[in-house]
Amino acid sequence: MSFFEPSPVLLAFIFVQRFVFFEVLGGLALLRLIVGRGIERLPALLTLLVCAAAIFASFAPALNLQTVPGYADIARLQASGGGMVLPLVASGIFATSLVIPQRRWRWIDLVHVAGVLAFLGLWLATRV
Repeated sequence: MSFFEPSPVLLAFIFVQRFVFFEVLGGLALLRLIVGRGIERLPALLTLLVCAAAIFASFAPALNLQTVPGYADIARLQASGGGMVLPLVASGIFATSLVIPQRRWRWIDLVHVAGVLAFLGLWLATRV
């Protein structure tokens, strides 16, 4: 490996950050939105909207949609903090459903927490 070759861990992190995290979190939020009742649907809806905006910002350049209003703001937000702000905000919104006692399908929260811990572990591995 030469000096200018990126680390495989860094490449994996960028791939997960751009093309896996929001899709999986959006899927979990959609599932919670479908099977949930009452107040537990609100964090799922907000998370789904954030994930949809992030997915749009990821694929907009490939679809030549950079001129769509709001794209630049979403792209800036997605890039802020080294790309960690938007995933943590979306995850934090979805994590608020953890305090709702009568939520259904609690395994969705376990999958969410495991995914966030794996994502943070991958991010920490890029820092070493």
